[in-house]
Amino acid sequence: MSTLAYDGTAMLGRQLQRIRNNPALVILTQTMPVTMLLFFGYVFGSALAMPGAEYRSFLVPGLLVATTANGIMTGMFQAAQDTHRGVTDRFRTLPMNRAAAPLGQAVADLVVTAVGTVPFLLVGLAVGWRVEGSATGAAGALGLLLLFRFACTWAGIFLGLLTRSEEGAGQLGSATFMLPLLSNAYIPTDNLPGWLRTLAEWNPISAVTTALRDLFGNAPVPVGAAWPVAHPVAGSLAWCAALIAVFAPAAVNRYAHPRA
Repeated sequence: MSTLAYDGTAMLGRQLQRIRNNPALVILTQTMPVTMLLFFGYVFGSALAMPGAEYRSFLVPGLLVATTANGIMTGMFQAAQDTHRGVTDRFRTLPMNRAAAPLGQAVADLVVTAVGTVPFLLVGLAVGWRVEGSATGAAGALGLLLLFRFACTWAGIFLGLLTRSEEGAGQLGSATFMLPLLSNAYIPTDNLPGWLRTLAEWNPISAVTTALRDLFGNAPVPVGAAWPVAHPVAGSLAWCAALIAVFAPAAVNRYAHPRA
């Protein structure tokens, strides 16, 4: 086994144990998306032109992606916590691959996300959402969702390593709540003002959300949208590749050279 694989597996185990020892955080992250689904689906759904059941079918993929984008916040907070409590400095003194710790964190987050997606989907089915496309399309949608989470987590890890304090990471992480609001996760972008629609459609969350709706068979691809939304699967893969290509090497470099 290569050094990175061996050390990364050890760091993965450490991260999973860390999550296990913090059940309150796990419960919060698992129940919040379900609460938002019930709130948005039944409160906002009654105020929109879409009928309630139709809106909930529209909403479930959007909430899946919005929740997945929170990988930025969780990645940032965990990296900042380790950094400012001296854990990262102790890891740097060990003879292990410098990419192992951030990689272990990213993969552990991916495992937790995959497990946490199951109860959300079950609640979605209970409120009327259905997979109206093929099984292959649904599998592709879930794979794309996890890839996006992996990409977002790397962005969060890098930002967490840059922060000056845990409190700063928490405040900056809270700001990521705005990202889904500037997308098509909760509402269609057709009636937004031109500049705002353009901004929303170039948001990576919009591309991934549209891809999930298309793969699940819940909504057609919008006509006349910006390229990432008009070609949602290709756009989503491009966004994921760009995020990983930029933030994974940057996070590893920052981890290895904290004062660079």
